[in-house]
Amino acid sequence: MPSQLAVFPKCFLDDLIVHRTLTLFDWIEMASSLPYVQGLELYPPLLDSFEPADLRRIRAYTEERGLTAPMMCASPDFIRREPAARDAEVEHMRLIIEAVALLGGRSCRVLSGQRIPGVGREEGIAWVVECIEQLLPYAEAGNVVLVLENHYKDGYWKYPEFAQRKDIFLEILNGIDSPWLGVNYDPSNAIIAGDDPYELLDAVKHRLVSMHASDRSLEGGTLEDLRRMDADPMTGYAPFIKHGVIGKGLVDYDRIFQVLVSIGFSGWISIEDGQDPDVGMEHLRESALFLHWKMVQYGLA
Repeated sequence: MPSQLAVFPKCFLDDLIVHRTLTLFDWIEMASSLPYVQGLELYPPLLDSFEPADLRRIRAYTEERGLTAPMMCASPDFIRREPAARDAEVEHMRLIIEAVALLGGRSCRVLSGQRIPGVGREEGIAWVVECIEQLLPYAEAGNVVLVLENHYKDGYWKYPEFAQRKDIFLEILNGIDSPWLGVNYDPSNAIIAGDDPYELLDAVKHRLVSMHASDRSLEGGTLEDLRRMDADPMTGYAPFIKHGVIGKGLVDYDRIFQVLVSIGFSGWISIEDGQDPDVGMEHLRESALFLHWKMVQYGLA
């Protein structure tokens, strides 16, 4: 089965969630106009309700426009000192997994959580592993694979990802041996973490389920500047981290596609592109065209 392209509304999230100038149905309509895009990567805050009837309405609207909703970009935060708070995150993720299944999806992102001060490495890893293991029966029941992403920071978080560094990320991943936990690989997040994105891909390729096609540039700052800003955190990204058109940033996509071909990858590739909503659709079209032709070039389309 060939790989397929999905799209995530990165540059429209504030309009969808904060300002409410766009609805989810508006976004579905917009996404349906993008070339070669066949799926939507949804985000839990876009859903006004987890009621089955509402989810079936979203699914029907999506499918009527020739799309599916194969992926969910969830951002659970398991780095909570209080057990009750971690239990609440697990329960919320259970609802999200069930929503993914009703929407016809087959994968759901899972994260470690925010890197809050004072939480040690071993303690944090233990919390995350325990929480994800509690979710595995729900994933199996819904036929939804959880995908751990090498992540930088949810756009609405104050602190960066606890498992941002490759060594912690891999320790969590390798600590859970289950067919219901795989990887959503994001190459530009590895760069932001100061890791080699190609070494990371080689380390996780045997568990790769899906991929974020993202590209970043640093405009007016450096990775060292980013480390200093992370030490004095703020909600959202540092202003000099720019998401841009795929293929025009720091990521070598030929190297990535060579690995994808070598493992016979057939999962979803989701476009996570866009900084400015004024040019968002234009940039998404450019990214979709670039990725489609890379998929054709490497025999993945």
